Amino acid sequence: MTEKVCPGGFSINRKYIQDIYTERIFISSFVKRDRMTIRANNPVKSLYTMNEIIDTLQQHEEMGVTELADAIDRPQSVVHNHLATLREIEYVVKRDSKYRIGLRFLKQGEIVRNRMPLYEEGKPVVSRLASETNELITLIVEEHGQGIYLEVDQSGSEINFPAIPGTRTKLHCSAAGKTILAHLSEERVDEIIERHGLPAQTSNTITSKEALFEELEVIRERGYAYDRQEFREGMRSIAAPLFDESNEILGGLSIAGPTHRLHDERLESELPDLLLQSVNVVELNYNEPNVR
Repeated sequence: MTEKVCPGGFSINRKYIQDIYTERIFISSFVKRDRMTIRANNPVKSLYTMNEIIDTLQQHEEMGVTELADAIDRPQSVVHNHLATLREIEYVVKRDSKYRIGLRFLKQGEIVRNRMPLYEEGKPVVSRLASETNELITLIVEEHGQGIYLEVDQSGSEINFPAIPGTRTKLHCSAAGKTILAHLSEERVDEIIERHGLPAQTSNTITSKEALFEELEVIRERGYAYDRQEFREGMRSIAAPLFDESNEILGGLSIAGPTHRLHDERLESELPDLLLQSVNVVELNYNEPNVR
């Protein structure tokens, strides 16, 4: 059996990793987390309006009251009152007659992310992978049926990737997203599809539920997922799942790059070992934090 040296100097056997992964799949078939869609019995409608305002402002550098009211189809008086409240609690900033998102959101997001053990253990591995591969490395988690970028490192990559930590993405069209879907219950995947659909990002995106479930089965058997220009034309990626000690899916770790660099030989021969080794390091430190 061939052993390879991991980053940090220790060796690890690929078959050993694969055997562990196979055992996890067997166990996780009995231990599945069914997270039903949460709906409020008595929703506060004004919060929906405020959320629309915040989401719309995020998509623009700045907006005036009239422009924003037209964009979300709400009365100007309602929008003005919400903006005044958001400004008072320092979540938006007003300059002249325009409003923009305030930096308080940055603080809140950083606090949440920094409290996540997966981010703490994953960040150094993401950085090291980026240095070793000169490719785009991402760490994502699932929240409300979407992928959330927890960490993005493109320091050595040729790709100008538009995502930053906190950016949301569909799960069905990326390697990291598919590797997460592959380890959720079928009922949960159905809910995600019902809520978010399977929109095409490129001509290669899987848009059929039947085809997606077939792909997820292959991913479970293989142990990692591929994205062959499904998320973005000219880009490929490979991703593997991260599990906690109860075999619950934590997230996905991905290596992505342009097609001329992530050609078939590298994608199928070189990168799987490196990716699985890196996943092993994250999981070891996440599940046994006192061994370091």
